[in-house]
Amino acid sequence: MSDAQQAGENVAPAKKAREVTTVAMTDGRSVEFVGKKRMDKEVIIAADGSVSVRFDFKNGQTRSISAGDLEQSIQLQAIGHGLSQKVGDETAGEEDVDDMVVAVDSIIERLTGGAWTAPRAAGSGDSFSGASVVIKALVEVTGKTAEEIKAFLQSKLDKAAAAGEKLTRAALYASFRVPGTKTAPIIERLEAEKRAKNGGAVSASDLLGELGV
Repeated sequence: MSDAQQAGENVAPAKKAREVTTVAMTDGRSVEFVGKKRMDKEVIIAADGSVSVRFDFKNGQTRSISAGDLEQSIQLQAIGHGLSQKVGDETAGEEDVDDMVVAVDSIIERLTGGAWTAPRAAGSGDSFSGASVVIKALVEVTGKTAEEIKAFLQSKLDKAAAAGEKLTRAALYASFRVPGTKTAPIIERLEAEKRAKNGGAVSASDLLGELGV
């Protein structure tokens, strides 16, 4: 094999450029549609406090609906649906119920604190997976409340973000699992207890006993 062929094998294939289609809308605006996206939604909050949602379609059509066009009961339903969707989305990808609760607590605190969005780390590092066990371990070690621990952990993430440092939730949680830390054996014990609790009707101890172990 030639050097050129070897070099070719070691070169990663170039990423396919994003396909962007610019569409002239019927109201004179130009809207970009990325990839296979066929509809773009935008929430518009006007200076007078009115709220509307605009829907732009890839065929150039545009539609909008304003909260002021709705009866009060429907406005309240829309607010409730929006909160339900926003808070529920925070649990996407979380499989453990306890971790889901932590995720929901986090976004409720963020929303009531006046922030709609929060900086998210690239990839899956911003997941709340394993958060509940880490928090319980820290509560046990420190004697502090769960709320105090949550605030402490969030402060570390906020401080890193403000300093331009890359610190994900996953990395932060993992630091408490490092062998030799006071929290590592507690986390291991708590996770073992959770696995035993969720083990259902099958007992590993019983099965091992049948195998003579």
